[in-house]
Amino acid sequence: MPGWRDGKPPKWSTFLSKLVKVSAHNNQYEGWVFTVDPVSASMVLVTFPEGDQAHVRVVLGHAVESVEVLQDGNKGNTTRLASIFSAHGTETLSPEKLRHRRHSLCQWIEKNHIPVKEEGEMLRVANVLTISSPYGVDDCSSSNEIILSRVQGLVRSNPGQKY
Repeated sequence: MPGWRDGKPPKWSTFLSKLVKVSAHNNQYEGWVFTVDPVSASMVLVTFPEGDQAHVRVVLGHAVESVEVLQDGNKGNTTRLASIFSAHGTETLSPEKLRHRRHSLCQWIEKNHIPVKEEGEMLRVANVLTISSPYGVDDCSSSNEIILSRVQGLVRSNPGQKY
């Protein structure tokens, strides 16, 4: 598609977890789209040539001439792609387990008299900090380092969860 780099992230996100054929500078690459960089428009393609081994290729955005969808993705492909880039030894949590973690952490924070509200999959603490899935210490984000440190300590001390 002419003007691939002129596209925007919402358009590029339609290619995620799909099998595509990319034409770039007289070369063609096939693979499952893991992500598209929103700044450079570069694509991360993953193929599974043999068994559990994955081959990862980055196609630079400025080189992309056309993208053709060969097969739509499914939940299995999305999970398989995500597992490639997760740290070894980490477990993939089910939506129910994530919901339980979010609810448990929310109750723990409220029990400690700190305002918290759920915003979709994210927790917003005192309007200055967010905690994203899977709701661990490293999933806290804030520009205020003092608040960040204290809330991380609170997350770490949640009695019902091991992070």
